[in-house]
Amino acid sequence: MRATHRVRYWESIICLSPSRREWEIRLQETLGPHYVLLHSSGHGVLYISIFIRRDLIWFCSEVEFATVTTRMVSQIKTKGALAASFTFFGTSFLFINSHFTSGDGKVSERILDYKKIIEGLQLPRNIPDTNPYRSNPMDVTSRFDEVFWFGDFNFRLNKDRPGVNTILQTKLERDMSRLLQYDQLLKSMQSGSIFKGFEEAEIQFLPTYKFDIGCDAYDTTSKQRTPSYTDRVVYKSRHKGDIRVMKYASCSLMKTSDHRPVFGLFDVRIRPGRDNIPLAAGQFDRELYLLGIKRRSSRELQKRQAVKNQKNSTVCTVS
Repeated sequence: MRATHRVRYWESIICLSPSRREWEIRLQETLGPHYVLLHSSGHGVLYISIFIRRDLIWFCSEVEFATVTTRMVSQIKTKGALAASFTFFGTSFLFINSHFTSGDGKVSERILDYKKIIEGLQLPRNIPDTNPYRSNPMDVTSRFDEVFWFGDFNFRLNKDRPGVNTILQTKLERDMSRLLQYDQLLKSMQSGSIFKGFEEAEIQFLPTYKFDIGCDAYDTTSKQRTPSYTDRVVYKSRHKGDIRVMKYASCSLMKTSDHRPVFGLFDVRIRPGRDNIPLAAGQFDRELYLLGIKRRSSRELQKRQAVKNQKNSTVCTVS
């Protein structure tokens, strides 16, 4: 059997709501009645929400999650990682959201964050490994069929601000090679220092950091931070060809943060189910589902009423 399903997610979503619950309700409202929240968890400022098509929840295992803290910035803001894993039919998935050490020259610290995370995340716990012979006890990413790792990796461009500005002023269109030749992450991946076995889709968008909030201007403060590709999505598969990139881009219209969100859309090959995988019995967040759909219905009714009122209105002129 060769079946494929699409994996969609945002590397970062700007949460305008006052609480995580409100954010999840808005996601449910946007996705509509055909999707349900399978799992949601948080660690400091890191969040993961996994929505799945409603008719497919019967083929998922229970979701397990784990966290690693690499550095406490404050009681709320955390450098580290949050991971969630589950098995879908006969294919195991691992999703990791992480925030690495910031700073232009702190490449070695970011690589150390990565090593702490792959060694510290204790997954899976109760769900059987689909291929234990290919697993490494010191690397959580080796214990799953399909791995998606995303977040603010904080890798920068090794180029001064004036030099980057000069490149940005040229007509780059979708060819970012003139910028990416200075990218710290790509160089570190090529040397094998980080994300071993991972791939990244071709970057065809402008640097996602650091913007003045509310506009398209890069940092105009006295710090004059160099525009960089801090926000990334990388992926890894045990089986070559299982993951196919459909879309990799940033959202230039979202200007409520100094970062631009990055998103990915992927086709993933799914293998037949296994008898030894304990299924989750169709569990999902029903309360959230009802709240989100109720809001969506109310919004659609308001739209219909607005259209109806517009059609019924008339304009009279006297000449």
